Amino acid sequence: MFYSFTEKRENTLKILAIESSCDETAAAVVEDGRRICSSVINSQVEEHKLYGGVVPEIASRRHVENIGAVVQKALDDAGETFQSIDAVAVTYAPGLIGALLVGVNYAKGVSLASGKTLIPVHHIRGHIAANYLTHPDLKPPFLCLVASGGHSHIIQVNDYTDFCIIGRTRDDAAGEAFDKAARVLGFPYPGGIHIDHAAQKGRRGQYKLPKPKVNGSDFDFSFSGLKTAVINISHHAQQVGEAIDVNNLAADFQGTVADILTDHLMRAAEHTGANKIVIAGGVSANSGLRSALTAACEERGYKLYLPQMSLCGDNAAMIGSQAYYEYLAGVRGDLSLNGVASMPVDKLFY
Repeated sequence: MFYSFTEKRENTLKILAIESSCDETAAAVVEDGRRICSSVINSQVEEHKLYGGVVPEIASRRHVENIGAVVQKALDDAGETFQSIDAVAVTYAPGLIGALLVGVNYAKGVSLASGKTLIPVHHIRGHIAANYLTHPDLKPPFLCLVASGGHSHIIQVNDYTDFCIIGRTRDDAAGEAFDKAARVLGFPYPGGIHIDHAAQKGRRGQYKLPKPKVNGSDFDFSFSGLKTAVINISHHAQQVGEAIDVNNLAADFQGTVADILTDHLMRAAEHTGANKIVIAGGVSANSGLRSALTAACEERGYKLYLPQMSLCGDNAAMIGSQAYYEYLAGVRGDLSLNGVASMPVDKLFY
């Protein structure tokens, strides 16, 4: 399944970006880190839905099959060629190692064959950069919440390539908790959007759910206990023959996750003195989180930046945006570049 977006403008620095860290094969051409010339995504979600989650081996094989056509479409949509671009960027960490290697090796091949500069990009840095594409006026410093299926971080962005982790999850990521809770409630993968829709039809207050805290940290998250509480409610209802109000439980779960993320982020903002708040990652598309953060920021006089919905999930345009700033900072890759499954956003190895 292909999705594409095209915009043609005069360029100064054109970067071909490739993203294959999970189950989307994506490529884009981005100018100066702020303008999307083209963006193409081949989604595998319908195939992985059959298994209730991403199967790494299948994801890697589909990347191998699709990456050539995806990259060519991104170039064609932008009216570019391998010769006319200025550099090639690729997500090299973190992610599924087999999936990452497909993109990394393809990008290295493009760089070798064309003589173009190779720019390695951290996936989470890319998610943050999605906001640069949405908000032309946004510049560091700011405080960013990154919440997705694999990550939940509060990050102080001091500059385009200078990051400091303020808080992180100690167990499940927020998006992971959404998917696991959704499965218990009978929703298909990916579950976040289904919980969001159900929550909008439900009312909060029927089910009492915990807001776990992490000893010794005001900013770290823990979502495993919240997820387990939903599982226990479901199992108890089955054992005693009671029906669950799925919409109300979805509303209570989503509202609790939004409360936790918002409360931690506001405490971090007060601690750091930040008045510009940014969110990123797949969970940033959640309507409950957007509403909670909007209300909290309005109450405190903070400026809130939300990425456009099409840039919340994995895409290559965000990688092309961050690659521009990595390029200006002198970051370069060579043929020894490898994929890395796990890597903090504030420490790079390439």
